[in-house]
Amino acid sequence: MTKVTPWEVREDIDYDKLVQEFGLKPLQHVPPQFQDNVLFRRGIIFAHRDFKQIIDAIENKKPFVMMTGLMPSGKFHFGHKMVADQILFYQKLGAKIYVAVADIEAYNSRNPNMKELQETAIKEYLTNYVALGLDLTKCEFYFQSKRSMDGQKSNAYYSLANMLARHATFNEFKAVYGEITPGKMASSLLQAADMLHPQLKEFEGKPLPVIIPVGIDQDPHVRIARDISKRIKEFKFTQLSSTYHKFMPGLKGGKMSSSDENSFIALTDTPEDAATKIKKYAFSGGQATLEEHRKKGGNPDVDVSFQMLLYGLEPDDKKLQKIYKEYKSGKLLSGELKQICIEKITVFLKEHQQKRAKAKKQIDKFIF
Repeated sequence: MTKVTPWEVREDIDYDKLVQEFGLKPLQHVPPQFQDNVLFRRGIIFAHRDFKQIIDAIENKKPFVMMTGLMPSGKFHFGHKMVADQILFYQKLGAKIYVAVADIEAYNSRNPNMKELQETAIKEYLTNYVALGLDLTKCEFYFQSKRSMDGQKSNAYYSLANMLARHATFNEFKAVYGEITPGKMASSLLQAADMLHPQLKEFEGKPLPVIIPVGIDQDPHVRIARDISKRIKEFKFTQLSSTYHKFMPGLKGGKMSSSDENSFIALTDTPEDAATKIKKYAFSGGQATLEEHRKKGGNPDVDVSFQMLLYGLEPDDKKLQKIYKEYKSGKLLSGELKQICIEKITVFLKEHQQKRAKAKKQIDKFIF
């Protein structure tokens, strides 16, 4: 049975079916500047809600916010990098960035060690964001448990989360999430405050468009926030916008799991460890024998090495198309495709880890 919730994803995902079930719109006809981004260009970002107001803000050079959250559990891997790439893309387009560390949600649903959660958020996530190119001077990075040292800002954020509770019902939570607990309800209301609070006078000063890029499993949080925001009369919120990206497959196929280190490549893995993981675990779309592969060809659509190239390791569309055709025809072997992926990832990790060392110094200044 397929199950897609913010806390669990099971079985193969039919994205077209989920678009209909969740009431999303397919993403089509984006402006030319979005074609510069691999995720938009290759259809990995595939659906949206109210995206036009973000396009209008960009085209008319009006202020807008990109808001995202991170779950501080486990290592930062290539699946997480997809969101980081979108943060950087929107920042270049002029967005003010808000990044919420969902330490309250993680405490309620995953790990009760708050100190460990906060250290993971800084050492894994924030350090990688900065190494990838995040400009901290145009960004609000905060913990749900400690919104701000500014009392007015902090009060406004937590008051909003509590006021939103009046406009939600238990049946609504049950309908959107399925199984629900008091801890998950509290987390959801806090997440709604995360998405909406940039529009308060204490933050950006006025209602403005907010884009939230998520995997489709996070849509229930967006739906709750959008629905509640229409009912609360004390604030005039601009309706939230959202985009949805497909999941990068784990090394073994299926969804990547932060709890299984052999299902992903972390951005702190050594190039040698990454190569070993790809050789040993990366699911192959090749045939059982060399002879059969030459005759029938491979399946790049399920081959994890090819999928990693598709999701951004190979930025050149023509080179990617050549690899696709050669693998499908049987000219390119599974081992050769893995080697292409290993070479690309080796170059990336070496450069990125040098940048991480510099990023740590910036973050020490930023945090302390």
